[in-house]
Amino acid sequence: MSEGLVVAIRSIIAFFSLFIFARILGKQQISQLTFFDYVLGITIGSIAATLTTDLSSRAWPHWIGLFTWAILGYLMEWIAMKWRYVGKYIDGEPTIIIFKGKILENELKKVRYRISDILELLRNKDVFDLNEVEYAIIEPNGQISVLKKAEYQPLTPKDMNIAPSGVGIGTELIYDGMIFDLNLKQLNKDRKWLMKELKKQGIKHPSEVFLATLDGSGNFYVDKYNDCINNLLDIGDYNGPF
Repeated sequence: MSEGLVVAIRSIIAFFSLFIFARILGKQQISQLTFFDYVLGITIGSIAATLTTDLSSRAWPHWIGLFTWAILGYLMEWIAMKWRYVGKYIDGEPTIIIFKGKILENELKKVRYRISDILELLRNKDVFDLNEVEYAIIEPNGQISVLKKAEYQPLTPKDMNIAPSGVGIGTELIYDGMIFDLNLKQLNKDRKWLMKELKKQGIKHPSEVFLATLDGSGNFYVDKYNDCINNLLDIGDYNGPF
């Protein structure tokens, strides 16, 4: 059997093995992974790559190694979910590094973070002044959670005794010049209503529309194919980027 065919067969085995093991291990986002999860993923991927291209050894020992690592990873996840006490050693625990506006230097040393790292993470949370911070917590995945002091909390409609209007998800009514009659029907609308709304915005035919949506609050959004953006380029006294 030629080497190319052997590599192809091994690649298929490794591909579907990784697919199955990834489904078993769950669907965590990259930002939710702990350092151990990250290393586990790299190791499993490395074993799969070796299974594919290392023709100097038989395939089954690599597959057994791949299977063992995946099962151990799944077992660790199951133990962490089953026993919270053990799970805090496997996944780690949140660490408070700012308490009532004061930086806890000893806690910073425990998580091996520099103050510059904390400042960067705070900036990512739109916090540029440490005086605004009541609590800051380093999560097991390395991200930071921030609670601002009461005087720096943003106002909400509830604070001002305002009853906000409902917020809904936009439903496509027109896409690429095509009207979705079924969506109109679900919103208790028809083509007559749609054409009336289009005419309000100077649109004579649905073919002029790239996208039109309507949300639960009644907000009607329209994007035309020709938005006259080129007219912006004729403004001679504007030197900024486009």
